[in-house]
Amino acid sequence: MKHHANIAPDSASRRAFLKRSGALSIAAAATPWAMSLAAMGEAAAQSANDYKALVCVFLFGGNDHANTLVPYDQASYNAYSALRSNLAIDRASLASTLLNPTNPLAGGRQYAMAPGLAPLMPMFEAGKMAALLNVGTLVQPTTKAQYTSRSVPLPPKLFSHNDQQSFWQASSPEGAQSGWGGRMGDLFASGNGNSTFTCISVSGNTVYLSGNNAVQYQVTPNGSVPVQGIKSPLFGSAACSTALQNLMTAPRAHVFESEHARVSKRAIDASDQVTAGLAGAPALRTTFPSGNSLASQLAMVAKLISARNALGAKRQVFFVSLGGFDTHDRLVQDHPGLMAQVGSAMAAFYNATVEMGVANQVTAFTASDFGRTLVSNGSGSDHGWGGMQFVVGGSVLGKSFVGNAPEVANNGANDVGQGRLLPELSVDQFGGTLANWFGVSAADQALVLPNLANYSTRNLGFMGPA
Repeated sequence: MKHHANIAPDSASRRAFLKRSGALSIAAAATPWAMSLAAMGEAAAQSANDYKALVCVFLFGGNDHANTLVPYDQASYNAYSALRSNLAIDRASLASTLLNPTNPLAGGRQYAMAPGLAPLMPMFEAGKMAALLNVGTLVQPTTKAQYTSRSVPLPPKLFSHNDQQSFWQASSPEGAQSGWGGRMGDLFASGNGNSTFTCISVSGNTVYLSGNNAVQYQVTPNGSVPVQGIKSPLFGSAACSTALQNLMTAPRAHVFESEHARVSKRAIDASDQVTAGLAGAPALRTTFPSGNSLASQLAMVAKLISARNALGAKRQVFFVSLGGFDTHDRLVQDHPGLMAQVGSAMAAFYNATVEMGVANQVTAFTASDFGRTLVSNGSGSDHGWGGMQFVVGGSVLGKSFVGNAPEVANNGANDVGQGRLLPELSVDQFGGTLANWFGVSAADQALVLPNLANYSTRNLGFMGPA
């Protein structure tokens, strides 16, 4: 197929051509400074006069939910410890993290957080944190009988890391082109002063932040990713750097070359704007723990939020992550340290939002591939389905549990075998509740979360007014 450089297609045709050719996905995957090619003049479906941010904290590998939110009432703990054998956390060590919600769970059920999550206790007690019970990937409400008979659509490739990570983030299996964070970004990008800073990842490329138009901007915990040879003199020569910049950004006639030049220029400009914005933002007094990669990422998110005015941001979606949760073995040795990293990092981040005066405008939430089996495999737990998640922020209707406490059992009413929880709450309902608070209209929520229409309850009620 030949492309004629002297033909200038209109912008809509150019975007369609680039999408068909895969240029957008290539740019997002191959360049850490990838920009949104389609954000040049796109009209936003939503606008905002205030500031709000969502922060997805993704725990890669499938977090062991049973040692994250531990059954504490005596009967449930007895069942938990019998099924977990040598994996169970000692009940006496859980007393200081026992959660006492405003509205107790039915049947006297109780939960305590893993000891490492103790830094989050003040948030829960202050009503700024909620725990979601048994949430996971679904296409529609599903009973155990329907799962067993396969009489309803199910998420493809259940218990598979890559596909369930993608279904959590995008409502589609591996290979999805956009995620629900990015699709929210589509709606608000042109309402920001600079659409580039709508979707920001501090954890590399992620489908969660890819929109149909918006493409994530990636930074590191140290700030923007400089274009080598331009940020500092190339071969020690400022003239060489200037020549390189001109080569990368000069207008071109060929459609691919032209788009590459546009991306390059926006990348260079964005890096300069982020660097200047961070330099001019007030220094944060909140201390983030050292030696904690999640804390380092969240510290950068906090700094970017502090620079929101300089970046022209009204709505932002962030992505951070921590790996190591595929605990088929060494669960007792490794999981407590992971919990300690999550607890201290998220607590520091919340405290930073309080310091900045934006706690009510920023909401952080956890997510993971899936939960794990309640039954021990001897030294760990295997791939599961539903799990427990947390949401933290000043607008959270906290000191609460969302959903019903599942039975602690092997092949009981709430699991599909080995204690693999059959989700009661869907990711779409979870995301829909956050999207509503973020300002996404009811009509547009179907665009952001395509399976939400399958649910009569689309707002789980854990967030305050939008």
